[in-house]
Amino acid sequence: MNAPHRFEWSAVRDSRPHAVVIGSGFGGLAAAVRLGARGYRVTVLEKLDAPGGRAYVYRQDGFTFDAGPTIVTAPFLFEELWSLCGRTMADDIDLRPVSPFYRIRFADGEVFDYTGDAEAMRREVAKFSPDDVAGYDRYMKASEEIFKVGFEQLGHVPFDSIMDMVKVVPDLMKLASYRTVHGLVSQYVRDERLRTVLSFHPLLVGGNPFTTTSVYCLIAHLERKWGVHFAMGGTGKLVTGLVDLIEGQGNVLRCNSEVAEIVLDARKAVGVRLVNGETIAADIVVSNADAAWTYRHLIPNGAKQRWNGAKLDRARYSMGLFVWYFGTRRQYPDVEHHTIMLGPRYKELLEDIFDRKVLADDFSLYLHRPTATDPSLAPAGCDSFYVLSPVPHLGSGTNWAAEAERYRRSIEKLLSATLLPGLEHEIVTQRMLTPQDFQDRLNSVNGAAFSLEPILMQSAWFRQHNRSEDFENLFLVGAGTHPGAGLPGVLSSARVLDTVVPNVQVFADAGH
Repeated sequence: MNAPHRFEWSAVRDSRPHAVVIGSGFGGLAAAVRLGARGYRVTVLEKLDAPGGRAYVYRQDGFTFDAGPTIVTAPFLFEELWSLCGRTMADDIDLRPVSPFYRIRFADGEVFDYTGDAEAMRREVAKFSPDDVAGYDRYMKASEEIFKVGFEQLGHVPFDSIMDMVKVVPDLMKLASYRTVHGLVSQYVRDERLRTVLSFHPLLVGGNPFTTTSVYCLIAHLERKWGVHFAMGGTGKLVTGLVDLIEGQGNVLRCNSEVAEIVLDARKAVGVRLVNGETIAADIVVSNADAAWTYRHLIPNGAKQRWNGAKLDRARYSMGLFVWYFGTRRQYPDVEHHTIMLGPRYKELLEDIFDRKVLADDFSLYLHRPTATDPSLAPAGCDSFYVLSPVPHLGSGTNWAAEAERYRRSIEKLLSATLLPGLEHEIVTQRMLTPQDFQDRLNSVNGAAFSLEPILMQSAWFRQHNRSEDFENLFLVGAGTHPGAGLPGVLSSARVLDTVVPNVQVFADAGH
């Protein structure tokens, strides 16, 4: 048993059982709302000076930059959180549909406008390969079938035991989940460019389309069903909206409060200790910190656990991200809200990133121009951008302090020569985020942007569980846990808590 700890309590007593949530990313904020709705007193602890985690917001020189998530799908998952508080999301958040969802630009300049309109998509497919239109329709039907199982039936279900996994194996086999995303897409369309267009989605959640389980093909139907949206004012508006819900429940968010350790009494989580030495007692602890970081750094030394150092070392982690935020003194009205710029290589570049872990000279990019939808995110007559490049995580040994500016200039040169002419002369403000920042600032193991890679053997029961397998009253949410990364994934991880976290009455009966 660990040595006893002295707990510091608020001067104002609150009889509700206490839940401490580590981290204020979307998973942590959603967990806090759900726990508050069930009667818990909740304290959210955030390392940074403002909430959001990967969804932190930078404001500089009149420009607003969402640091991370920019694509809102399955908005009902947000609406549900407002409903739990007796409120209507639309009263606080203005979500706007974006179309096209993405403009996909090939290295030769050809473009594919990816939308939720079935007939428009058939026309886009026919531009590249008329013979693949029928195959595309069959693929979308397959995506819907995968969605019905992978998202509707399993997305919010805990996988606590191997038997939970065994029960769904027949469905997963029927849906060919042993195939990869690119492999399944290739069964339906033959044109290589279309295979690329229909298989890129795993990159939005940290996966390589050539190794990610085809369960993630459900994203295609998910987007068609609910659309792609943007929150006016930026994704940060969703963060502040959730914080407002939490505070409206009488609960608390504390920034500049980094957790150093989860306090254990034998095999039970009983609180947390901050880096400043303060100890906070809790009936339950929910970690929205990077799941691998939680097990590697927040569990006291010597406490035996399934996710030990050796297993975490063997795990496969998502790629890293290089993100360059910049504002321009002029506007680029021909650039869509979301653009995917494909480089001259696809599979080979992904092998460099995920397998060889080499920082290549070429790249594929995601260019975000939020001012296409919301001009208020930049001064009048200006544009706000961020461009994201998938890169190897820190296992590559890349020295980003030395490489970042060179890499940025390479991206600037390509953008200036293609979508953003004269860019190098138009930039008025900028900043960068590298895998080193993901590790140092966001406590992400290996600087991986999405925690564990979403391969089949790191999904469902094989992924880090939402209820700790080793410690009572410890729960995990976020990208590294079931069901996975992306806004629908992390919000669904919080939904799982409704099933696995004890009702407050349990603590009342125990004489809390």
